[in-house]
Amino acid sequence: MADGEGEVEVEQAAPVSTGGVPPGGYDILSALKEVLKKSLISDGLARGLHEAAKALDKRQAHLCVLASNCEEPAYIKLVEALCAEHNINLIKVPDSKQLGEWAGLCKLDKEAKPRKVVRCSCVVVKDFGEESEALNFVLDYIKNKGA
Repeated sequence: MADGEGEVEVEQAAPVSTGGVPPGGYDILSALKEVLKKSLISDGLARGLHEAAKALDKRQAHLCVLASNCEEPAYIKLVEALCAEHNINLIKVPDSKQLGEWAGLCKLDKEAKPRKVVRCSCVVVKDFGEESEALNFVLDYIKNKGA
């Protein structure tokens, strides 16, 4: 994973149901959502700038996810610099509210729909949790985009 690492920009995709593999296979956003969910379950996520910067600096990170609509340029510059310095893959997603929902920064109502979603501009994956098809898809995506 150390060779060919870099920044990957992700475009907005249609929402996908959470029930297993989507009908047409994975796109990068649905696969990333599942990887973040499994990482959250195994307590392998660092959410927010402070936790993310600590994890990146200690080289505990396997993957960094940054929201493209972050309004603070110094924040983006710091995260990108830490990822580049330590050769950690960086994926950009379009929306910080969506990233906050994927990182578990929300309350769920009775129908398991997210309510009170907190925006999150940066999430670092320290532990992928169990291996899955989505994880393999994300790792292949990074490898192909970085090459």
